[in-house]
Amino acid sequence: MTKKNFLFLVLTVVGGLLFALGMCMCLLPEWNAFRPGVVVTGLGLAVLLAIGLVRWVMAGKPVAKINWNKVGKWAYCAAALLVLGAGMAMIMAFEGLMIPGLIVGVIGIVLMLGLIPVFKGLK
Repeated sequence: MTKKNFLFLVLTVVGGLLFALGMCMCLLPEWNAFRPGVVVTGLGLAVLLAIGLVRWVMAGKPVAKINWNKVGKWAYCAAALLVLGAGMAMIMAFEGLMIPGLIVGVIGIVLMLGLIPVFKGLK
């Protein structure tokens, strides 16, 4: 196993564990650790996002040109997923937010349906 692949494996495991532990801290009311859970989840997400940069640097590739069209498409995708996830969290984790959670979840589903024309286009 090369050094690059081993570092990728370690970062993936660490980032995934931090992210999963943080989500458990946020969503399990018995733990009473919502705010620290948000921090741990953010750290895990940062590690997982840094993996691509680390692999790029270790491969010795030159700095890539940013394609702002792709960045906008993926930002829309992330926003749609976050809206859908927020609706699900409102329904499952917070008492008394069933109807607002359903509304937010439906908006998230509509945004997800919008991904098809954004990525593939309409003919």
